[in-house]
Amino acid sequence: MIGAVNRGDNRPIEFSGFCIMLRVILCGSAGDGKSSLIGCLSATLRSVPGGAAADAGSGRHGDWGFAMERHFLSNGERRFLIGDAPGHERHTRDMLSGASAADVAVVLIDASRGVQSQTRRHGYLISLIGVRHVIVAINKLDAVAYSREVFERIRAEYSAFAGQIGMPEPRFIPVASLAGDNITAPSPNMPWYRGPTLLACLEALDPTDHGRSAKPFRMPVHQVAGSEAKEVTGMLAGGTVRAGDEVRVLPSGRRSRVARIAGGQASSVTLVLEDAIDVNPGDLVAAADAPPEVSDQFEATLVWTGDEPMLPGRPYLMKGAARTVPVVCTSLKYKLNVNTLEHVAAKKLELNDIGVCNINLDQAIPFDPYAENRETGGFVIVDRLTERTVGVGMLHFALRRSHNIHWQAVEVSKDAHAALKGQKPCILWFTGLSGSGKSTIANLVEKMLHAEGRHTYLLDGDNVRHGLNKDLGFTEADRVENIRRVAEVAKLMVDAGLIVLVSFISPFRAERRMARTMVKEGEFIEVFVDTPLAVAEQRDPKGLYEKARRGQLKNFTGIDSPYEAPEHPEMRLDTCAQSAVEAANAIVDRLRQARLI
Repeated sequence: MIGAVNRGDNRPIEFSGFCIMLRVILCGSAGDGKSSLIGCLSATLRSVPGGAAADAGSGRHGDWGFAMERHFLSNGERRFLIGDAPGHERHTRDMLSGASAADVAVVLIDASRGVQSQTRRHGYLISLIGVRHVIVAINKLDAVAYSREVFERIRAEYSAFAGQIGMPEPRFIPVASLAGDNITAPSPNMPWYRGPTLLACLEALDPTDHGRSAKPFRMPVHQVAGSEAKEVTGMLAGGTVRAGDEVRVLPSGRRSRVARIAGGQASSVTLVLEDAIDVNPGDLVAAADAPPEVSDQFEATLVWTGDEPMLPGRPYLMKGAARTVPVVCTSLKYKLNVNTLEHVAAKKLELNDIGVCNINLDQAIPFDPYAENRETGGFVIVDRLTERTVGVGMLHFALRRSHNIHWQAVEVSKDAHAALKGQKPCILWFTGLSGSGKSTIANLVEKMLHAEGRHTYLLDGDNVRHGLNKDLGFTEADRVENIRRVAEVAKLMVDAGLIVLVSFISPFRAERRMARTMVKEGEFIEVFVDTPLAVAEQRDPKGLYEKARRGQLKNFTGIDSPYEAPEHPEMRLDTCAQSAVEAANAIVDRLRQARLI
């Protein structure tokens, strides 16, 4: 457990343990015997009432485990919080959540099955997250006649794996959890093993020995109060602080001193600053002489836990120590084969994949590399539509180009461009199935606007693929990148004061939402050209549906690739009931009603 402890008027508030509680996570493949092991420990130790959960604190990613069973046990002097991480691959995120706050990981291996893929995956993840102590319990020795040879063979294999991934040197214990061998008492069935029992190993560990108080002071700000003297409240994420210390607020870089410490407890600490400087929730208060870096582009390791794949270019939300910011993976460098530890080329991350990628935020944030500070270097990825956690990440370093690229101020603004043209810029985004009539209607709208002297430009899906996007295919990843590029171009054209007509199938809601967020509210009009698949296929002006049905055209929207219809478009056009001219007139009328023309 990590928390802030108030040590008196002028004594430091420091990052330290606030109760003698050892967090233990049990991991490994399904069927390796975790439940039996917990049952054996529970038979010896005293169960602590559920209210003890308050003593446990919470991990950086929220409650310790999404669906993980938690057991509170005590031997009188020491309390244990034991989390049983589900062994199935689909529950890897539960294991990650527990490991993020664990003091020790106990990896179980079924002696009759040996090291499994999930055993390796869990081992790699606990090493990646930085769990300081690892115990490998080679279980079910009773199923192999308590064979020392089997134990030594598995120990050699896992030791080699641990060395490859940089895991802290594990302690190996031969156990049989169902019979209780070497769990809480030495086993007479394995006289060849003279080491400590599993319980003795756990009792020997010091849960307060985190070594983080020696690191630079960090405190993500959660609340701000006060007028003359700013009061800032947050969770300590490293180091110590006392009255009189000079601090720096990031990302702004403003400095002040700590006038006094108004309060400190297990959950938060309140600092009163000498100066009424600008501080906001989501900022980071840090030691003035050892501040973290600030950047908006990073290399990071990402563990994907979402059912839908992670696609470069698709927008997500990143939740860090105190703030939530939009994030995009700009390039996926590789994903890891957990069995061979090979770096494998990939265009996306599927459920439970581990990859290294470059990410880009829409604003700069203060950070420390994860290896130096878990709190300020770790993050979770959230789906913008469902608000579900779909990934867990660790920041490595800021990309050098993020320090060399700065926004250049320009003299002629978007408003000036628009005023010269006598119009308000906007994006008309036409979406619908192939053959729905998007391009026909968009072309008619542009002709009408041009006749009125309006300044427009039409970006058509087929035309753009002859130039800007000619390097892209029609896979899901390529479709995401296709829309990302077009949205960026459309944004630039809006900045130039134009009315931009974008006619793309754009099958995914996430990418259409991304395009919408690039411009101001009211400047994006989503036009859903709603044509049933059967009607669009009957029209088939380009013969594409026929090719797709014959299998000659892969990843064709509506046939073997999905189309996600808009849920709340600004306009819905029924091309079965409206002619193209009627639809175009309706759009122009809408622009007039909105006073865009």
